[in-house]
Amino acid sequence: MNDQQLLRYSRHILLNEIGVEGQQRLLEAKVLIIGLGGLGSPAALYLAASGIGQLTLCDQDTVELSNLQRQIIHRTSTVHQSKVVSAQTVLHDINPEVECIALRIRADAAQLHELVGKADVILDCSDNFATRYAVNRACLAQRKPLVSGAAIQFDGQISVFDFRNQNVPCYNCLFPENSHAAELRCATTGVFAPLTGIIGTLQAAETLKLLVGIGRGLNGKLLTLNALDMSITRSTLSKDGTCSVCGSLG
Repeated sequence: MNDQQLLRYSRHILLNEIGVEGQQRLLEAKVLIIGLGGLGSPAALYLAASGIGQLTLCDQDTVELSNLQRQIIHRTSTVHQSKVVSAQTVLHDINPEVECIALRIRADAAQLHELVGKADVILDCSDNFATRYAVNRACLAQRKPLVSGAAIQFDGQISVFDFRNQNVPCYNCLFPENSHAAELRCATTGVFAPLTGIIGTLQAAETLKLLVGIGRGLNGKLLTLNALDMSITRSTLSKDGTCSVCGSLG
């Protein structure tokens, strides 16, 4: 690290758990963020500020006025602009040292496989089950750590699936694809603005810890938060031996 980097990241370096070595790992890390909405916005901001070497942003949508209530990376001036381009501009202003790759796509299975293969950690900040299942499969196939978050109304959740370990459950163990779980969308049910910031920031925190190799974090855990009464629960997830995605794997 040069003198400017030592100054910029000095508050991380002062932490014994991170130090110069840990910060260097962050500077060399590659992170993939799927979705630049309510969750991806704070996650991307903190990861860029923390000095992640390369951030790949993946989202096909454009910024809408209704997004600005919670998607804090976007601006009124970027309404109708691609979300990934809007985010890329802000992230460059925060930390021009971070290589920020903007992909305005809804990645299919082949694209996800390629993108996941290039990343050290993947953040699922999407808002639909189809994407979550696809990202889960891609991360499991390539044994890459997945940090999954969701927020709707006043309820949020976050889980970490570190597939570098053989016996962790996957997202499909938690929400089986054939369970017909009700899919709520904030466009029709609403979402409490700060909740997305809380969950997205937690995703950034778990990502940084995975990259540095500190703390046990939320691997194999489910943390849920009700922002109305600020109740937090943390439960241990179990690998489903009959899971159609990971059940036959070691």
